Amino acid sequence: MDPTSRANRTAWELAHQERVWANDQMTAEAAAGVTLVPSERALLRDILATRPLVVHPQSGNGQDDVALVDAGARMVIGVDYSGHAIHGARGRADALGAACHYLLGTVPGVPLRDGCVDLVYTGKGALIWMPDIDAWAAEMARLLRPGGHLFVHDGHPATDLWTWDLDEPRIRPDRSYFGRSFVCPDDSFPAHGAVMWQWTLGRIVTAVVTAGLEIRQLDEYAEPFWRMGDVDAAAFRGRLPNAFALLARRPTAG
Repeated sequence: MDPTSRANRTAWELAHQERVWANDQMTAEAAAGVTLVPSERALLRDILATRPLVVHPQSGNGQDDVALVDAGARMVIGVDYSGHAIHGARGRADALGAACHYLLGTVPGVPLRDGCVDLVYTGKGALIWMPDIDAWAAEMARLLRPGGHLFVHDGHPATDLWTWDLDEPRIRPDRSYFGRSFVCPDDSFPAHGAVMWQWTLGRIVTAVVTAGLEIRQLDEYAEPFWRMGDVDAAAFRGRLPNAFALLARRPTAG
């Protein structure tokens, strides 16, 4: 693991440790399935109807894993590099009786064999922690069986440009859509000087295609997948992209 990723893992360990107070709330949200948003459910409905085996890289607190099982997944294997996240997610799934299992591991470097799952589910703030988007895409493709699907639902690459002004949307003077990375402000989550990487939508799509996957659908949404502190910014009111979903498929042989 490179030094920046190692520092980011430390930041996430601290962040998950500090959020122990929210365990009851997160368990209730997981039980209700509210973290799996309607657009995700619509795009995944036919796939989940087949009772797929799912792997969720960067699974974090595991709320989406419980929702995926409730929506039809046979089993979800969550992978995260934070031991605190794994501990919390495992306890939450056990308490709810959900068929979720957890592994400590990095991305790339998921400790599972090639071609072992039907669906790779990822997103909700995952790609900004990847220093190499091509290596990420290759790892996602490696895990899929022929005919399997990659599903990404994440923040739109443009959303970090928007200010949180209430009167009208503005572009932050300290950000560029084509920037390489930026350091989280001290008052942001997970803070502690974590570094986020920026990837344009074009780079993400190209990485997925280069990894050998076929794009089946690419959608953009005005509603962000998460509002820090439930902020109501003008940039979130329907005029600008704040989230996207990508569905891709690993071709079958021949």
